[in-house]
Amino acid sequence: MATDTFDPKSVLELDSWLEPFLGAIDKRYQLFKRWKDTIANTEGGYDQFTKGYLKFGLNVQPDNSVLYREWAPNAISAALTGDFNDWNRIAHPMKKNEYGVWEVTIPPNPDGTCAIPHDSKIKVTMITASRERIERIPAWIRRVTQDISVSPAYDARFWNPPEEKRYKFKNAAPPTPKSPRIYEAHVGISTSEHRVGTYTEFTRDTLPRIKKLGYNTIQLMAIMEHAYYASFGYQVTSFFAASSRYGTPEELMELIDTAHGLGIVVLLDIVHSHACKNVLDGLNMFDGTDHLYFHGGKKGQHELWDSRLFNYGSHEVLRFLLSNLRFYMEEFKFDGFRFDGVTSMMYLHHGIGTGFSGGYHEYFEDKVDLEGVVYLMLANDAMHELYPHCITIAEDVSGMPLLCIPTSKGGVGFDYRLSMAVPDMWIKLLKHKQDDEWDMGNIVQTLVNRRHLEKSVAYAESHDQALVGDKTIAFWLMDKEMYTNMSDLTEMTPIISRGIALHKMIRLLVHALGGEAYLNFEGNEFGHPEWLDFPREGNNNSYHYARRQWNVVDDAVLRYRYLNGFDSEMNNTEEKYGWLAAPQAYVSLKNEVDKVIVFERAGLLFVFNFHPTKSFSDYRIGVEEAGEYHVILSTDDKRFGGFENIDTSVKYKTTPLEWNGRKNWAQVYIPSRTAMILSKDTA
Repeated sequence: MATDTFDPKSVLELDSWLEPFLGAIDKRYQLFKRWKDTIANTEGGYDQFTKGYLKFGLNVQPDNSVLYREWAPNAISAALTGDFNDWNRIAHPMKKNEYGVWEVTIPPNPDGTCAIPHDSKIKVTMITASRERIERIPAWIRRVTQDISVSPAYDARFWNPPEEKRYKFKNAAPPTPKSPRIYEAHVGISTSEHRVGTYTEFTRDTLPRIKKLGYNTIQLMAIMEHAYYASFGYQVTSFFAASSRYGTPEELMELIDTAHGLGIVVLLDIVHSHACKNVLDGLNMFDGTDHLYFHGGKKGQHELWDSRLFNYGSHEVLRFLLSNLRFYMEEFKFDGFRFDGVTSMMYLHHGIGTGFSGGYHEYFEDKVDLEGVVYLMLANDAMHELYPHCITIAEDVSGMPLLCIPTSKGGVGFDYRLSMAVPDMWIKLLKHKQDDEWDMGNIVQTLVNRRHLEKSVAYAESHDQALVGDKTIAFWLMDKEMYTNMSDLTEMTPIISRGIALHKMIRLLVHALGGEAYLNFEGNEFGHPEWLDFPREGNNNSYHYARRQWNVVDDAVLRYRYLNGFDSEMNNTEEKYGWLAAPQAYVSLKNEVDKVIVFERAGLLFVFNFHPTKSFSDYRIGVEEAGEYHVILSTDDKRFGGFENIDTSVKYKTTPLEWNGRKNWAQVYIPSRTAMILSKDTA
């Protein structure tokens, strides 16, 4: 049973501005409580309800019979057909119960083996209320494959490998990281070759890179099967099928297991905000109606994404989606989820044509999709109850209050939210402002502007900025010379010098000041020299830009290696000192004239000089703790493509006199376009 002791007024301790909306918060919580109680009373609670994948779809029984169940209330007849019965539409009819669930059992062969061969094709065939015959891929199918030479539509496969070919997990999941350093990755583009990469190649080639770079978390994109490769995985057709483009389910299991063995947790980029509108190989019009898994009519259509919108107020849709989460946690051993499109889920306008001003009326009144918010509460509550180590991250641009507060306290229950304003800020600066026009106060405010007691994932750029049509930070900084002047055999030009310096400084500032977790999209750490563009009609179906050119960072004479080396050192320094897990930084200086930022976090002193031309000798900075400090990381090191103007052997002793609101001061040398981290010497 859900607790009924929640006091809406308790949220005022988190945010007093919520007082006018306590009624709306309580209403939201009571709807969540009713759903949780209903699940407990009718289904036995989360544990049983989220095991829908063991009840629905195709499940092999102990005697090797196959039990198939499907929810399709509009159908008046249904049958399972496929290679196993020569596509006979009447040989294996199904029976429907009072809830619209069809069922059939396929008995084993006389010799006791399964009557449906492993990896054979199957479909469910139905007659609708309008007497139309339709054939569909089972909604809970765990394997689909695509043969473009025959048809763009997927084929459903009965996946039941023999025991000796089933993957056996060897490694326990590592402890939940206190400081998540997230590597956002896409298996298909993780090869340098002009094709789709595989799970096995990612395991062999990319995981060691991620480990060496110091990331402790991987966020895998485009795993749920999607018909259109160029959709980046955001037009899902089969929710329980790991994409066959990259290999088999067992090979994905091995990837995750190997990551666990390296001490890395793995998150799934989950897409429950919408679904592909495909009919032949998706959920759309599954039983002949437009309102089975989705809202009917216009309410069920996402105008911008050209996709279908789930009906989160439906008992069976909740079973499907919550079981989908449980399936990936249980069967593949994922460690949590990054929920895509949360803004679309929480608002009736789906964020289309809407700018969020920050006014609280935008979060709690008639624009809110209460059913969508409550689904997210149930999803977070269920996953955290069943898997205490589970990590959930929300992709929300609106700034919804209480998004990352537990459901028991009236929140939506996420662990982290993406700081989506941060990359936008950097792009605007790089696109519209000269270096001497950068506003230090605005940069700091954007990085520290997060809701009290809610954790954020900071990032300078993600996959959005890498896509064709946009530009990565490296491209904004150096695109004029990235193809001609990134070799040590060429002159270090002003453009390249500036680009390498600012690339490191921007990332370190975001890492140290911007949140409680950090995210990087693969390749951006070394300034990948190409944008990302999937094969499509507009580029003659080329894979040239749908890959990662690891060769440039592995080349001993190219300057990309400097950025890569700094990224590794930055992450591994955080691992040692733990600033992401520490309370927010105390910013003691934002000097607009000098372009200097100084702050303290986790007992460390961070100093940034963004001035394009001025270096400062004996620059006085405040620091709370007295003592002698030394440099533990400098962006200006030669090994990171710097000029070594910062002498890392120098000690900086404090003077006990208040400066910039701190009890002590020290004098440091900070060259132009450099940053350094100082640590107090221990006795």
